[in-house]
Amino acid sequence: MSDFLSYEMIALLMFSSMMMSMLTGQRVFATIGFVGVVAAAVLWGNGGFEMGFSAGMKLMKWYPLLTLPLFIYMGYMLSESGIAEDLYKAFHVWFGGMPGGLAVGTIGLMVVISAMNGLSVAGMAIGASIALPELLRRGYDKIMVSGVIQAGSSLGILIPPSVVLVLYGMIARQPVSQLWLAGVFPGLMLATMFCLYIIIRCRLNPALGPALPKEERDMPMVEKLKLLRAGILPFLIFFLMMGLFLMGITSLVESSAVGALGALFAAWYKGRLSKAVWNRVLEQTLGISCMFMWIILAALCFGAVFDGLGAVRAIETLLVRDIGLTPWQILIIMQLSFLVMGAFLDDTAMLVIVAPLYIPLVGKLDLGVDKALIWYGVLYTITCQIAYMTPPFGYNLFLMKAMAPPDIRLIDIYRSVLPFVLIMMLGMVIIMIFPQIATWLPSQIYLRG
Repeated sequence: MSDFLSYEMIALLMFSSMMMSMLTGQRVFATIGFVGVVAAAVLWGNGGFEMGFSAGMKLMKWYPLLTLPLFIYMGYMLSESGIAEDLYKAFHVWFGGMPGGLAVGTIGLMVVISAMNGLSVAGMAIGASIALPELLRRGYDKIMVSGVIQAGSSLGILIPPSVVLVLYGMIARQPVSQLWLAGVFPGLMLATMFCLYIIIRCRLNPALGPALPKEERDMPMVEKLKLLRAGILPFLIFFLMMGLFLMGITSLVESSAVGALGALFAAWYKGRLSKAVWNRVLEQTLGISCMFMWIILAALCFGAVFDGLGAVRAIETLLVRDIGLTPWQILIIMQLSFLVMGAFLDDTAMLVIVAPLYIPLVGKLDLGVDKALIWYGVLYTITCQIAYMTPPFGYNLFLMKAMAPPDIRLIDIYRSVLPFVLIMMLGMVIIMIFPQIATWLPSQIYLRG
């Protein structure tokens, strides 16, 4: 086949076949894996069938993959332990005195949940079940509230331990520990930008986020400090998990095991560890872990075919030499394509579709950035955050509609995310201009895993 078609045509044929198969409603991993295996068989004969098997063996030998089910388990177990509800009570008192204070407290809650979770879905569930009713009851604007919860929950895939960065690390063959470190400052930067927007917007229009009445906030400092005890348990879990990891005492996998055991202890300590909770958490963990593993397997198979073809080199030649684009122009086009795809696809689908092309291409481009693939992992994850909130098919949009009261319409939810999407785009531009925001911490700390 390669004797009759150019590398560009083969790449185009594979991508078009994959997209056409997706239009039939097939699962992402099945579509990508099928196209990869069939292409390998057509191009190289019987030996091509071995590529799928080889990808499976590579996946099973990747030791950091063990972190995936452990972090997913930890996130679901913590959501059942009541920690989030206790934390929100503390934020309620400490931040409620200023306009938009409860919304700022909600962002703070999401940051804490993200640091113990690694998933966006859990943050959405917690925010919609705990923060949303309270914010609406306090007279907060429903459009403002909807945007705050969706934006805050999206931080879960950037602030470590991020499951999305684990997936990216597997496909890009980059250390997960470095990717997690790279996500710390960008995640905190976005959270700060969200909070500044809320504070400024509510000061200009206090009706959007009224402050709590003084009588509700007027309590002795001793009582306020007692409320902070709610943060002790999540802090201990985070320290045991990430603190031991950052100090080099535990490896990545060992750290995830510590976090899972800490979440189990938290649920037991709160009196929430029942048989029903245990079964529900295990079922959810198994389902999501298997989904991610199938997707990674398919992506590795598809990527192996691309590597074997040399299609990446052909695309690089087309863009750089034939068309004459600069490396930064190519990068901007790649990010714009991600934003377009994000309106129709989820994060894992985007990654496995374009990873075989984009990731090697970033590695070859002369962008003048140290740890370019680590830095690009952060850019990709921010793009996923935007994709979660981009109409018409953003995950967070539909989750919010499912969890919100009937008076919050879908059009309200679409309107609510616009300012936060613009903030995320601004954050992505800042990190593109100043890559050190993402690369400084990984360059300073070396970790196992």
